[in-house]
Amino acid sequence: MRFKLIFIIINYLLILTLVTSIKCIAKESEKNLFTLDESISLALSEFSSIKVRKESIIKANMVKKKAMASFLPVLSTSYGYRYLNEPHRIKNIELGAPFPIIPKMLLNTEQNYQWKTTIKQPVFAGFALSSAYKLSKAGIDISKLELELEKLYIALKVNESYFGILKAQKTLDVAKSALIQLKKHVNQTRNFFETGIIPKNDLLKAEVELSNTQYNLTKAKNAKKIARLAFNILLSRPVNASVDVFDILIYKPIKFDFETCFTKALNQRPDIKILNAKLKQTELMIKIARSSYYPQIGIRADYIKEGDKSDVSGSDYHLPESWQFAAEASWTLWEWGKTSFEVNEKKSEKQQLKYIISELKNSISLQVNQAILTLENTAKNIATTEKGVSQAKENLRSSHDRYNNNLTTSTEVLDAQTLLTQAKLNYYSSLYNYNLAIAQLDHAMGNHFQSPEK
Repeated sequence: MRFKLIFIIINYLLILTLVTSIKCIAKESEKNLFTLDESISLALSEFSSIKVRKESIIKANMVKKKAMASFLPVLSTSYGYRYLNEPHRIKNIELGAPFPIIPKMLLNTEQNYQWKTTIKQPVFAGFALSSAYKLSKAGIDISKLELELEKLYIALKVNESYFGILKAQKTLDVAKSALIQLKKHVNQTRNFFETGIIPKNDLLKAEVELSNTQYNLTKAKNAKKIARLAFNILLSRPVNASVDVFDILIYKPIKFDFETCFTKALNQRPDIKILNAKLKQTELMIKIARSSYYPQIGIRADYIKEGDKSDVSGSDYHLPESWQFAAEASWTLWEWGKTSFEVNEKKSEKQQLKYIISELKNSISLQVNQAILTLENTAKNIATTEKGVSQAKENLRSSHDRYNNNLTTSTEVLDAQTLLTQAKLNYYSSLYNYNLAIAQLDHAMGNHFQSPEK
């Protein structure tokens, strides 16, 4: 009975271990197989440049808080020691008869200590403080826009890498299929040669073509590995981690109008929004530079403790404590044109930004045009290459039939196989390029790409 119980427990533990292993394998498999949307989401959450941009937003918020602190009073304290080589004195003061003579006396001692606590409050700084605060708020907006710009860039790179994997996989599949067909053809050609139906030259041509196909297959395998390595880097995964992606063999005809796309791009592109925000920043910088034309006004209050000992507890010559309140104004009247030079410097920066914005608009126009043209061309190529695959298959079938009946040479079959291989590659390339062109147009317009599967 005891052995039976032990046997049941061991079996239960083995089954539990097996189920757990299967779940872990399934879970691991899920992690290694990605859709396009999952790939983009993971890259946007994990890629280092995205994290850098997020830190920039935190930094910009700190700058804003620092600018806000400039409006508030400042509390400071100081403790000092001063030694005099000779105490200050006043001489005898004669007031004249009938008044007595006031004898000479000391005003302080050699040892002097002071502890002072001060509160300062700026009142008016020529609009520099308010402009600096607005400048810091604009800095937060720019940091957020730079994050959006980086997200668009990363999303496009993921698209390119994702479809790069699919292209590499299809190239590999086509190469494998071609190799299978060529091996059959080489075997058939060898049989024909051994029976004296064809010359040796035909057999050699077939064997050379087989070697070339094997070489292309090796290249395709390496290309597939490299595509996956690049994909893993974008997704911040271990470089050599196993990874695969869902295939996207979808063609949804889409038409885009240039004017509509261009208008959307001007309204949505983060890079042009960044430049417009920087243009506003230069206006604030001009205002800050002009603040030197105005007086600087502030108030302060001091609490003072003095003495001829380090505990600043007062003495015959020092009050133990005192306080004072003051309103201060300072106005720089002449600095040899320094302020006007700084103002003109900022104006020049503003003008530079206007030229850059104009240049960027032209660049956006070109990008949108190119994306639309690429989209239209790849759409046309899909229908053409799909028809080409059908024709190439029929041509290969016909060539095989003719070759089997000794009506043509091995060269014709090899050429037909090459045409089919190229036709398949052209078709898959056109299909993937079309979907990638949609992503490129979305990027040009400042849109977040949506998978064609949706």
